[in-house]
Amino acid sequence: MSEEPKLSFDQFIRHWAEDRPDNIAMEQDGEAISFGEFDTRSRKIVNMLKARGIAKGDRVAWLGKNARHYFELFYSAARLGAVMVPIGWRLAAPEIAYILGDTGANLLFLGEGFEELADKACGQMESPPEVVSTPDALSAIEAASDDDFEPAGPDNAVLQLYTSGTTGNPKGAVLTNRNLFSLRVPSQEEGQPWSHFDEDEAILVCMPCAHIGGTGLGIMAMGSGIRAIVQEEFTPDGVLDGFEQGITRLFIVPAALQMVVQHPRAKTTDMSAIKYVLYGAAPIPLDLLREAVKAIPDAGFLQCYGMTETTGTIAALPPEDHDLEGNQRMKSAGKAVPGVELKVVGEDGGELPRGEVGELICKSPSNMDSYWNLPDATESSLKDGWMHTGDAAYMDEDGYVYIQDRMKDMIISGGENVYPAQVESAIYGHPCVGEVAVIGVPDETWGEAVKACIVAKPGMEVDTASVIEWTKERLAGFKVPKSIDVIDVMPRNASGKILRKDLRAPYWEGRERQVN
Repeated sequence: MSEEPKLSFDQFIRHWAEDRPDNIAMEQDGEAISFGEFDTRSRKIVNMLKARGIAKGDRVAWLGKNARHYFELFYSAARLGAVMVPIGWRLAAPEIAYILGDTGANLLFLGEGFEELADKACGQMESPPEVVSTPDALSAIEAASDDDFEPAGPDNAVLQLYTSGTTGNPKGAVLTNRNLFSLRVPSQEEGQPWSHFDEDEAILVCMPCAHIGGTGLGIMAMGSGIRAIVQEEFTPDGVLDGFEQGITRLFIVPAALQMVVQHPRAKTTDMSAIKYVLYGAAPIPLDLLREAVKAIPDAGFLQCYGMTETTGTIAALPPEDHDLEGNQRMKSAGKAVPGVELKVVGEDGGELPRGEVGELICKSPSNMDSYWNLPDATESSLKDGWMHTGDAAYMDEDGYVYIQDRMKDMIISGGENVYPAQVESAIYGHPCVGEVAVIGVPDETWGEAVKACIVAKPGMEVDTASVIEWTKERLAGFKVPKSIDVIDVMPRNASGKILRKDLRAPYWEGRERQVN
């Protein structure tokens, strides 16, 4: 009889503590903790949380950069069945206050250096959470008991990630233990080489933990029983240090990969341990692939396509489809990973013939549980078990998916999601702005850059610098327009809706797709 698959943090933590007690689970800045030590420490964290009144289903939040401390808190809260909410550290105070209020979090744990931002955000709330600094949390953990506890099961929610909302406010995607771990089983059964992890492997975690691409790498390491090397944030130097520490896998967005391989140190860094470079958020330009293969000749390149609501990767373009001469498949996002079904549907919900463009939908055990406290949004996105991605795509005869455009107008800049509606509502209040539409335009470094198209109020002139400053006070820096066009009239359809595609068209001329 085959062993039941492990589908929760508690099961994995207990298993690796028994199976590989002396192997390193996590390290940061040279400080490491083994699986055996972490099991004990994690029990202490569970008891520290319980002593502060945290129970199954409660939300606890993190505001800070990547930290071993964050991952320890997250995994331990998950063992208890409490839900971790990592908040993007680049967000502005009003955005943070909104997320905290929406979650109803009882506790907010801080990374080092985030006290001022937390004060500002909590100062805007009627009932702010209790704020716990890193030193206070560490001393409370030391003082806690390591008694055993009643663990959470596969279907308990453990992670809530916020995705920028098309209608202004972000939505909390609720993910369960099962969502996080279920696709491991079919991928291992299919025996793909990149689904197999040797005991001595190491994953670099440098993408932001408020994204599935950051926290998801930590989850992958814990599920595979291998070392996670945690870095505060992405820097080209940090990734090169990671290579020298023997990382065997990393996830990176193409814009960041370019910075790494073009760094002067890249020529002298030993990259021989790396097995797979996973990248996502955008396809890899052919010139960059050539440069990367030259710099990291032993690595297999894997493009990963997915979203927060699908717990990350649902389609992958495997190494054998990456061709230095370029091929049709390299323009695709790959094909469904084992355990996932993908379909392209028309407006009536019926599956379209291969080659026809419609909306990409996904059926998978990794599809989120729900949007937190948003039953209508959940219902319109998750229909009969199918997640509606909002991406316009077509599928070829072999099942490869070609993303054409974003049905929901989302802009991806350097791997960060930016929704035009949120930027527009931040700009609207500016005294000179009559109308505004925000679009993504091609950018060689970031894939896309945010551009605002503005019609001035009658009799007024728009000072573009002052609009940019105005937006900076209200939104995270990556959402602020890099450029502004002042136009005479906004293009609209018969029902008065702004035609963003008409605004975008001149910038994307001569390009095959409306995404970069």
